Amino acid sequence: MSAARADRVQAALRERELDAMLVTHLVNVRWLTGFTGTNAVAVVGADGARTFLTDFRYVERAEAEVDGFDRERGGRDLLGDAAKELTGRVGFEDAHLPVRTWGRLSESVGDGVELVGTGSMLEDLRAVKEPAELDAIRAAAQLADEIVNAVVVDPGLAGRTERDVSRAIQRELRERDAEPSFPPIIAAAEHGALPHAEPRDVEIPRDTLVVVDFGALLDGYCSDCTRTFATGDIADGAREVYELVERAQAASLDAVRPGAECKAVDAVARTMITEAGHGEHFGHGLGHGVGLEVHEEPRLTANAEGELVPGNVVSVEPGVYLAGDVGVRIEDLVAVTPDGYEVFSSLPKALTRV
Repeated sequence: MSAARADRVQAALRERELDAMLVTHLVNVRWLTGFTGTNAVAVVGADGARTFLTDFRYVERAEAEVDGFDRERGGRDLLGDAAKELTGRVGFEDAHLPVRTWGRLSESVGDGVELVGTGSMLEDLRAVKEPAELDAIRAAAQLADEIVNAVVVDPGLAGRTERDVSRAIQRELRERDAEPSFPPIIAAAEHGALPHAEPRDVEIPRDTLVVVDFGALLDGYCSDCTRTFATGDIADGAREVYELVERAQAASLDAVRPGAECKAVDAVARTMITEAGHGEHFGHGLGHGVGLEVHEEPRLTANAEGELVPGNVVSVEPGVYLAGDVGVRIEDLVAVTPDGYEVFSSLPKALTRV
């Protein structure tokens, strides 16, 4: 797998007329090489040369995880060790390399080496998932759905604190050999009007809406899903908001297909919500890529560039947030297929009473 990904990087280097690429961001190192440790760099040459460096702590791990690269044991300064192998025009991850580190790298390379920022080149490659990656994300989404049923739906929410529910989710994830892909959001009533609400030591009341947003990190890959539940009878206004978001989410899903402009998919939900009088209450983008990181390319926003392609995995999560009153978000995790899309999230979207 790492060899195939290195081939893709080499092709991108040739397109940019670069001689090599220095990979320092650990998430990209993992994607490229399979290495799961915490200290490594990789160099991919446009001519086919591939070098992986780590320190003495991870030599055995690298032997087990990294194929298709010449593995080298570096010293305390891996960046300096890698710099000695660079020649010509060399791409580096300017989106991730701190200025001070870049300065040290510039001083370490030999004469005639030109360092060229590559922006999001590797992130753009990562955005197109391979079948094994899709399987991993699908499994993480399935696990998260199972935990929602076990921790949220079956025992219910009313009378429990937001923080207790969050802790229960995280505990269940770890018991199943996973981790949360981000801190779970459990937000009841008016607290749900905060898109990134933090769970409180406050009991969840009856007859309100509760936003439950979390994901699983399983075998290195993330999931992300949101459902808004009812704890009993809710006011007509809250139900109207819920039904609006439900319609907007369904329409946005139907717009996901290869060749669809990212901003056009966002516009489907944004137009519906705006026409219903809630445009100012939908302030975030419709969605984002999910993979090794829970937020990655591509982005579904009003000003996003580019089109969806098969292999992309994106969230589709419109929301309406009425300050001091109520918040609703409904989110699915979706893979773009050659002829449309596959929804990884299996939870029902009709308003569920728990």
